[in-house]
Amino acid sequence: MKKIVVTVIGADRVGIVAQVARNLADTNINILDISQTIQDGIFSMVLICDMEKASVSLKEFQDKMAQEGKKLGVDARVQLADLFYAMHRI
Repeated sequence: MKKIVVTVIGADRVGIVAQVARNLADTNINILDISQTIQDGIFSMVLICDMEKASVSLKEFQDKMAQEGKKLGVDARVQLADLFYAMHRI
């Protein structure tokens, strides 16, 4: 399994979850876990995904999500899960 972490943060608006999920489905990336919240109008979402069968490379998906984030008015980032866990280990 090739796990990635997708983080999305920005002003809340209709369609953020739908568009992110659509991009994942379009590239054959499976959502394993999802957490999202809205606090004081700020939307935040973290997805753990498996891109073992993805139709794109990690770099291509990172670029795609960065562009999609700009369209949605949010910051959308993609990292390998191993790197993410190593960076956030206490």
